[in-house]
Amino acid sequence: MISPYQTIPVGRQCDLLGVPRSTFYYEPCPINEYDLLLMKLIDEKHTIHPFYGSKRMLVHIKALGHPACRDKIRALKILMGLCTVYPKPKLSVKNPDHFIFPYLLRNVEITRCNHVWSTDITYIRMRNGFLYLVCVIDWYSRYVLSWRLSNSLDGYFCREAVLEALTKGKPDIFNVAQGVQFTCREFFELILGNDIL
Repeated sequence: MISPYQTIPVGRQCDLLGVPRSTFYYEPCPINEYDLLLMKLIDEKHTIHPFYGSKRMLVHIKALGHPACRDKIRALKILMGLCTVYPKPKLSVKNPDHFIFPYLLRNVEITRCNHVWSTDITYIRMRNGFLYLVCVIDWYSRYVLSWRLSNSLDGYFCREAVLEALTKGKPDIFNVAQGVQFTCREFFELILGNDIL
């Protein structure tokens, strides 16, 4: 946009565009060949293992025989725009507006099938991210009654898993985690609508 070949002086062009004049004359330093090699190695490993942070990436780079430090690896990852993939904190945050189920299993002896069911969510690491798995299990037999996978933590796939499990029987007590997927109104109505504690 700014050109020294215009009739308007460079300083005036910079003023009109709101750009400091020093940026017109700035020439970025080229990346040295060794950093380009490290960036290539980091990119190859990140494509296969996107969950490698700077520590594990440093171990990989050193195993290939290249001296480097963690700060260098971190800086190159930032320069390349690479972010480590990992489960974010606070996946089981309680919503203060949601119903909290009481814990009914203290000192209860479970002696038969369909006495107590339970459900919870975990994550499964995939090549390009994570999937979330919810299972409904019978505590006595340890039989998995139903399960669902989802790429998001909405409550819909949890309710689907419970509805499928309810086609196979009905528990006296349903023990659930206290995350928002299990304390929302829809899940609460599903459990109480089937006369389950």
